[in-house]
Amino acid sequence: MQRRFESSVTVSGRGDSKAQACADALSGVQRAVTAAGHQVLLRIEPLRVTVVAAEEVRRRERFLFFFLPRDRLSYAVTLEVEVSVTVLDIEAVPFTVRQA
Repeated sequence: MQRRFESSVTVSGRGDSKAQACADALSGVQRAVTAAGHQVLLRIEPLRVTVVAAEEVRRRERFLFFFLPRDRLSYAVTLEVEVSVTVLDIEAVPFTVRQA
């Protein structure tokens, strides 16, 4: 009923800081693993994290197009995450039929 397998997923995230962009990407690992099958997830354990792409975007903003210029930074990251997944195979659970 309980089985374990390894999988590799690619996730990406954006944020105003480097840590926020990485956290946003890593929060998508569960959604990516869940989309792969119809099992109940018991545990997701990351084994390896590889950075595929990371970029910093600088944008200059001005108040009323002329005054008070400031630089705004935003970050985007794409990660390749190898995970070990433990699932409960719900199809293997023997359900008994009972009349109500």
